[in-house]
Amino acid sequence: MAVDEKIIREIIDEVMKNLSVKDKPISKSEKTEPISLGTLNIQEIGIAKKGIRSDEVVIGVAPAFAKYQNKTIIHLPHDKVLREIIAGIEEEGLKTRIVRVNRTSDVAFIGLEAAKLSGSGIGIGIQSKGTAIIHQKDLQPLSNLELFPQAPVLTLDVYRAIGKNAAKYAKGESPNPVPTINDQMARPKYQALAALLHIKETEHVDLNGKSEELKVEF
Repeated sequence: MAVDEKIIREIIDEVMKNLSVKDKPISKSEKTEPISLGTLNIQEIGIAKKGIRSDEVVIGVAPAFAKYQNKTIIHLPHDKVLREIIAGIEEEGLKTRIVRVNRTSDVAFIGLEAAKLSGSGIGIGIQSKGTAIIHQKDLQPLSNLELFPQAPVLTLDVYRAIGKNAAKYAKGESPNPVPTINDQMARPKYQALAALLHIKETEHVDLNGKSEELKVEF
């Protein structure tokens, strides 16, 4: 199928409009500055450690999440997405820690890293474009508890349900998978934009970078 150059240009312009910060090298001093996004304030407070609490779920966010990009592929603000996931976890009576995984932009590896850092062994991974996963520390990277690969169909309600299910797994339960819509038109409609957003995410990967603990305030 031929690609309309005008459409590609519109997609690129849309990506650039959605970037909250211009690409530039980040110094050590800049990394400690709080990041404000809507109702959300984020501060990187050091290298993430493995948790010891069995009642926690770790949310692993991708390198650009709420830092260089601020909305999902369907324009859901990152602060609202994060708030819904946290709310879902807290509704099940569990605690949340949030880490930024810097060494990869792959949602499976982000989720697995979060799970390995979690005291319960359960983690959630989320990319800036909205793709999400629930992972468990002893699974292979490409295995998982639940995968949500179609970011265009993920609503705030779905993100809340993802948080709830992750918490249920952490409590040793076997919840029904979070129901989502399977939109066959989502892939052709959003494929180019998804690729561009992923490229922008991957530009901020540091292969030798440690995962960072985030202090999050709403």
